[in-house]
Amino acid sequence: MLAFIFALVLLILPAASAVFEPLTIQTKNGPVAFTVEMASTPAERAKGLMYRTELAPNAGMLFDFGVEQPIYMWMKNTYIPLDMVFIRADGRIASIAENTTPLSTQTIESGGSVKAVLELAGGTAKARGLAVGDQVVHNLFAPK
Repeated sequence: MLAFIFALVLLILPAASAVFEPLTIQTKNGPVAFTVEMASTPAERAKGLMYRTELAPNAGMLFDFGVEQPIYMWMKNTYIPLDMVFIRADGRIASIAENTTPLSTQTIESGGSVKAVLELAGGTAKARGLAVGDQVVHNLFAPK
């Protein structure tokens, strides 16, 4: 029982100290605003959105990998479908993996070198008109 309580505390504490920041994507239909939780450390990136059962429509998680490189993600222990938006260092969207399969260990590839991945609730990219080439505005990306 003590081990269960300890594990539960470990799951809750990181969320309580999470950093949230604004992020905007400039689409052909205008700006789309989100509030994103930052995943900047190896531990934050490893956990990601695992074990969560919901994600607000204007929320997401931004994974900062520091430098451009090919990125490989998966959905292990992730209970909700996600859209994964792969972003180059200049802030341009390189690719989008839509409605990824919950709990899958299948590899989801960036399709090239990217600096970051934005995870959104499944279906958000299509519903909000996000597209390859759109500009992501956030302090993580160099200005144009």
